[in-house]
This record gives sequence, C-alpha cells and structure tokens, in this order.
Amino acid sequence: MTEPAAKSPRRNPLLERLYKEFPVFRDHLPLAIGIHKALVERIPGLAKGLVWSAMHHHTGSTRYLKALVENAPRFDIDGNPAGVVTAEQQAQAAKTLRERLKKAAERRKAELEEQKLEQQRQQKLQQLADKFNPR
Repeated sequence: MTEPAAKSPRRNPLLERLYKEFPVFRDHLPLAIGIHKALVERIPGLAKGLVWSAMHHHTGSTRYLKALVENAPRFDIDGNPAGVVTAEQQAQAAKTLRERLKKAAERRKAELEEQKLEQQRQQKLQQLADKFNPR
C-alpha cells in the first residue's frame, strides 16, 4: 500500500509576485482599505478574480490577522501609513484567530487520541500474536 502524497498549499502566483515586489505584502502589514485598486493600477491587466484570490489568501493568513490585532497603522502599496485598524476590525481579527487556534488545538488533540488508540491496537495485536504463535 502506498502512502498518499503530502498536501502542499496551493500556490498563488500573483501573491508570490506581490511578496517579492511589495514589502507591505511580504511583511504582512495591515493594508490600506481599497489597496486592490492600487494593485490594478500598478500592475495593468490583472484579472479581478486573481486579485480577489490573492487578497483573500493574504488577508486571511494567521500572520496578517496577528498584525491587525497589534493595532498597527494601515499601509498603502508603497509602505506609507494610510489609515488605522479600527477597534471593530481588531476584535474581528482576534475572534478569527481564537477560533482558528481552538480548531487547531482540537485537531491536534484528536490526532493524539487516534495515535494512542492505534498504539493500543498494535499492542493488543502483538499480545495475541505472542499468545497464539508458538516459538
């Protein structure tokens, strides 16, 4: 039986380009509201769907949400301050982070329990094998 291939995160070529070209993306700084418009101006020919997908992945990342919670100012595409993160936005980011961390902890706990059960099954199988297999 072969092992399933490890899942690799989906790559977003536009997001990779943004990380290379714009420090505000690479450093996961809070972005100015409407920064997608500046992206379309700066990089002509971008499809709205590509921009939406890249922004969705970036702004939904744990690192970006942590930056929102830290009460940092927002930045435009050139790294200049461009507004603030509101208390409501901070609260939403903190709530999302708490939920994400809780799910991750629950998932780790379930995995550990499954590993423990598997170890117990293997021990019982070994005991049965030792009991019924003559030496």
